[in-house]
Amino acid sequence: MDVDTRLLRYFAAVAEEGNLTRAADRLFVSQPALTKQIRQLEARLGATLFTRSRAGMSLTAPGRALAERVPELLAAWDRARREAANAAGRAARVLKLGAMASGANEATQDVIAAFARLRRGWRVEMRQAAWSDPTAGLAAGDVDAALLRLPFPGQDALRVEPLFTEPRWVALPAAHPLATRELIAFRELWDEPFVAARPETGRWRDYWLAADERDGRPVRIGAIADRPDDWLGAIANGYGIALAPESAARFYARPGIVYRPLSGVAPSTVAVAWAPADDADPVVRDFVRCCLAAAAPQRSGDGPGPRPDAR
Repeated sequence: MDVDTRLLRYFAAVAEEGNLTRAADRLFVSQPALTKQIRQLEARLGATLFTRSRAGMSLTAPGRALAERVPELLAAWDRARREAANAAGRAARVLKLGAMASGANEATQDVIAAFARLRRGWRVEMRQAAWSDPTAGLAAGDVDAALLRLPFPGQDALRVEPLFTEPRWVALPAAHPLATRELIAFRELWDEPFVAARPETGRWRDYWLAADERDGRPVRIGAIADRPDDWLGAIANGYGIALAPESAARFYARPGIVYRPLSGVAPSTVAVAWAPADDADPVVRDFVRCCLAAAAPQRSGDGPGPRPDAR
């Protein structure tokens, strides 16, 4: 009998967390979906893996036996899958790059151009991710590196190198009473409905709602969006407002939406991330160097940074 590794990952998360809600947040899935997958695994194995109670999820004897083997099994599979994917990418001379929205803004093109100069014959294959995966495919091993916004769930398990920061602004319907203001204090928006990412994205969603900068005031959710087009449509239709990087005013300009500077919220940080298993990979290391060099002018604000191909 074959078992989908996804079911084993779900099982491992519940076993480690001892709580369905926390495990669902960690996996970026809903609690009902996670419950369904655990029951499916139990049905395939013909064994009850957890005892469910108000206190949480406790492993049964069969569950403990499985929990002892699953981490090693998944780690071995992840290594094999990553090595096979890396070999394929290296043979094709392709670096797979995950990105959220505009990636590293205008610096993204500079990074890719610098990498092409440094690695002759190589190209970067950029993959835009839905907001339901704030790691842009990196956690799943689908990409070699990713340009991300901090913080995101699971970042402690990855290598993360901050590149630069930019202010967070607010995106408003053009007809909003505050749309003509030059600067808006965030406290003036506390009672507004917000367009948010899915709850499963955890602290990434909370960060873009500035949940920790509201003096305990609860967030009102007006709409849920998983991609920029849905997000823009919800704002333009008046379902809510949203925090956004300053660069969104350039990359996501749209009739019916205005972007305004905010006070009272911390800036957003753009970073490059990669898996610890790729620390010694020369291709990934070269790409990270290109990211750091291309972002140097934005970090310092005093002109072009060092050439990434300088040895």
